[in-house]
Amino acid sequence: MVRHHENTVLPVGEHDITDGGPDMVQFVDGDGNRLSTNAANEPYAGIVEAMTPDDARALYRDLALVRRIDAEGHALQRQGELGLWPSLLGQEAAQVGAGRAMRPQDYAFPGYREHGVAWCRDVPPENLLGMFRGVNNGGWDSGEHNFHLYTIVIGNQMLHATGYAMGLQRDGVVGTGDPDRDAAVMAFTGDGGTAQGDYNEALVFADVANAPVVFFVQNNQWAISEPNHKQFRIPPYQRARGFGFPGVRVDGNDVLAVYAVAKTALDAARAGQGPTLIEAFTYRMGAHTTSDDPTKYRIATEIDIWREKDPIKRMRGFMETKGYADPQFFEDIDAEADELAARIRKAAQEMPDPELPTMFDHIYADPHPLVERERADFVAYHESFEAEAN
Repeated sequence: MVRHHENTVLPVGEHDITDGGPDMVQFVDGDGNRLSTNAANEPYAGIVEAMTPDDARALYRDLALVRRIDAEGHALQRQGELGLWPSLLGQEAAQVGAGRAMRPQDYAFPGYREHGVAWCRDVPPENLLGMFRGVNNGGWDSGEHNFHLYTIVIGNQMLHATGYAMGLQRDGVVGTGDPDRDAAVMAFTGDGGTAQGDYNEALVFADVANAPVVFFVQNNQWAISEPNHKQFRIPPYQRARGFGFPGVRVDGNDVLAVYAVAKTALDAARAGQGPTLIEAFTYRMGAHTTSDDPTKYRIATEIDIWREKDPIKRMRGFMETKGYADPQFFEDIDAEADELAARIRKAAQEMPDPELPTMFDHIYADPHPLVERERADFVAYHESFEAEAN
């Protein structure tokens, strides 16, 4: 055993990945039962109580359709239509809750697994497939959706987000009191990203600049094949204190709790109160990507435990208990999901391959002689095959 500061005792070589502890903000349990108000969730209870049955139905629809988008991406990769797919299975509530807490003028900086946030930012799901099919570098206009392109370099987006947030300060759109003008930034990463230098540097800059940015860490317990105890001894939300701003742990499988916590943090950022770190305590039910085999490093009982905490199961249970939806509602959502899946599948199969020389476009703002020579050599190389065939 190792004894840490503040008398916290953690076992070496083991990690409790099922219990978020007493500090975790949660409103709905695994069966959909509404939990009573306690010290952890009381600051956010007003937001949840103000939500309507329509709000609940909209969130459930988001969860169900995002899961279907993810399932279709996985299936397309297995069918050879995509080169890779990073699944978000199990993390739908974390992403939908955070994404729906954002206002239109807010800006999101994702990693590469944030398909649910993309959905909330109105990025057409078909556009998520292009990069993984190898036909474009992103597939959507980040300025139109206030949703940055996916970032493959782990943690890199955290610095981008902090810099953008500092730019919002200089643009005078923070702390004005105008809800249609004030803006904030939300940066998404996983628990593995917290070990990167870029992540920690971003938190330093954000604090000293009092930047309007919310760092959203999806703690899905595994950084590819590495468990949390090999990355940190202090949970991510507690580490925020060392940088000088608040940290909150929320049940990442409870969409109501995530929404309430994210809304509170974003409101504070827009008002000029600086950054917040949110740790969404969740679990990656699938593989890290379709090139990964999680059976080599984790046990099946882990998945069984977390399956009982499924975000869609608990939201449906909550709605049924409250009488917010009838069986026809859920059947209609399933039918809509089928239509969405067919649309995505058709779009993926019909995506045109790009013209080969376009990979040299937009490398520099102005023409560059070295790039132009490389483009010419590349074109000549491929034309040589055509000449041989003739």
